[in-house]
Amino acid sequence: MTLESILPPERTLFEVTGGSKKRLLEFFSTFIAQNTPSLDSHEVFSRLIGRERLGSTGIGNGVAIPHARSPHCKGPIAGFMRLEDAIDFDAIDGEPVDLVFVLLVPEEADDAHLSLLAEVAGIMNQSSVRQQLRQADSQRALYDALVDAIRHHRDSDDG
Repeated sequence: MTLESILPPERTLFEVTGGSKKRLLEFFSTFIAQNTPSLDSHEVFSRLIGRERLGSTGIGNGVAIPHARSPHCKGPIAGFMRLEDAIDFDAIDGEPVDLVFVLLVPEEADDAHLSLLAEVAGIMNQSSVRQQLRQADSQRALYDALVDAIRHHRDSDDG
């Protein structure tokens, strides 16, 4: 299982209106539940917001990686959103967030969860990747830039 395989183009969202961290997580929870029959939007939101209460998933440089485990998740699910306007996410560096990578994993997916999180963090910590994602001018360009970054990261890890 690869990050690329759990992030289809339709879960890469371009110019999303954020408003607030809570509203953004509600939006994503509704969006993902509409596209994944086994998931309930209230349960997904509850798990994502519960994880945020433990500490913000805003990792700095305008990036957040909200993530949670769900007993109704059959396999890992990823989503990516570039926000129209950056929002306060209580990020570690205090900066507002405009790039949001969401990860949902099955309740028991310990190693898979941690390796996916590490991969996402590694990709999103690269300033060149963040710049390419912010410069994308369409949903397709955003998805292509993200997949290129994932592939490049994976290839550099293999070598």
